[in-house]
Amino acid sequence: MVTFAAEMTAVFRKIWGAYAVVLFLLLMLVLGVPVLLFFMAFMPGEQALRRSIFYLHHIFTPIFLALIGIRLSIDGQEYLSAERSYVIVSNHASALDFIVNARAFPGIFQFLAKEELHRVPVFGWVVKKMCLSVDRSDRASRARSVALLRERLLQGWSIFIYPEGRRNRTAEPLGPFYDGAFRVAIQTQAPIAVQTLVNMRNICSSAAGLDLHPGTVHIIWSPPIETAGMTLDDLPRLREQVRQVMLAHLLNTQPARFAISTG
Repeated sequence: MVTFAAEMTAVFRKIWGAYAVVLFLLLMLVLGVPVLLFFMAFMPGEQALRRSIFYLHHIFTPIFLALIGIRLSIDGQEYLSAERSYVIVSNHASALDFIVNARAFPGIFQFLAKEELHRVPVFGWVVKKMCLSVDRSDRASRARSVALLRERLLQGWSIFIYPEGRRNRTAEPLGPFYDGAFRVAIQTQAPIAVQTLVNMRNICSSAAGLDLHPGTVHIIWSPPIETAGMTLDDLPRLREQVRQVMLAHLLNTQPARFAISTG
């Protein structure tokens, strides 16, 4: 039987979720888009992009998170180097993940985003300008996206890809992993930086869009997994290794060990 307290908590989470959505859009209109337009108007293309992403990840995002009562507890940032480019991967279970993902990384990166996000008011324009997009229904678009990801990594960018492809709405801690992130990492010999959002479902449930509760999100960075010397034959084992690392943090167990040949 659902108690009165549980019912009131559910109502509060929906109200707080609605508040967060409205606040995000208002902040984008007031503090987001105008600043990005300024950078684009007065700086060269690549410099404008880097400044814009830094602003969004490390100035805009902390303001938004503070106003909705979300704090971050981050472990393992010392494993990351500002001098390296990474293929960054993380589990994906809520609508708030992308904001937390951005704030938790000490540098900047470009998201690989689904093209459907372009249709979201205000936010869609930002995604189109700041992210690398892919039309998942179009095979040619997916191929172009992989080529662009390789190019950006070789140019010194870090790239963020959700290996689950979309939000995991099941009761399982992780959904199936796709090959894309691991294929790109192996082809560019870029290390994989594994980020795990440990308790996000307590803060922002995947069951509904308007569902949020103030609190602290626990984020764990694992030591990057080197791909130097790997070939595509190693992809299945690499994919499973990353999956087991995330599962270990989500289930609070020891990760399985995988010996991957690099010879």
